[in-house]
Amino acid sequence: MAWPTGLFLFTTLLLAWRRILWVEYEANAVREFAVLEQLARLGRIGIGSLEQLGRGHLLLLQVLAGVSELLTRPRLLLNQLFSVGVLSVLIVAISGTFVGMVLGLQGYYILSQFGAEQTLGVMVAASLVRELGPVVTALLFAGRAGSALTAEIGLMKATEQLSGLEMMAVNPVKRILTPRFFAGFIAMPLLAAMFSALGVIGGYFVGVGLLGVDDGAFWSQMQSKIDLYDDVLNGVIKSLVFGFVCSWIALFQGYGAVPTSEGVSRATTRTVVHSSFAVLGLDFILTALMFGE
Repeated sequence: MAWPTGLFLFTTLLLAWRRILWVEYEANAVREFAVLEQLARLGRIGIGSLEQLGRGHLLLLQVLAGVSELLTRPRLLLNQLFSVGVLSVLIVAISGTFVGMVLGLQGYYILSQFGAEQTLGVMVAASLVRELGPVVTALLFAGRAGSALTAEIGLMKATEQLSGLEMMAVNPVKRILTPRFFAGFIAMPLLAAMFSALGVIGGYFVGVGLLGVDDGAFWSQMQSKIDLYDDVLNGVIKSLVFGFVCSWIALFQGYGAVPTSEGVSRATTRTVVHSSFAVLGLDFILTALMFGE
């Protein structure tokens, strides 16, 4: 009787141990599968991002190749300059004026602690021309003109207007996208210059008109310290780069939008978000290249 009982206990323990090992194996397998799933997800995101980047560059090449369309039909560019640039003047002008007023107010109280309030003009002008003018204008451009471009092109795709142009042997990229791209590229530095100029006027109004900074010191200090190459030209380069990138993102998102109302709204949101990230990231890179030692 002892032998069968011992065999039974041994078999029971063996099965229990096997079950424990199997449970641990399944748990390890689940953990390994979860890790592999996360790695696969990251891989899909990376591949998708590279795919989108490649499509964006292909679209950009097609847009740039359509510049000949603007030479034969300049009215296409003029119409888009009005839509993209002129209609953005109001928000840029108001924003630039108030940003300059805030800079004048804050700058005066900071500089007055060191007895340097007469250099207020330099601080306001340098801040606007180097940084705030191009950056804030680009963010405003992305929010107003960029989102409008994406929504317009996405709606044209959803209503099959782009397909209709293709059926009439008209290239929609050259006819629709190219004028809008170059309009944004041209309008951005003009809007940034207006933003900076009105910002300086706003800072002058607060500093000289309200806080009593000397009029001559405000302008003379600014004229002597603001350099045409180091400040003004670098600000223009920034605004050109931002106009290029914001217009490119807006057109790509609109042209690649899902042809539904939800798809167009999502593309419009992506335009504003991606443009904002691109502007802020490029601003750091350009500033490091221009003003870094």
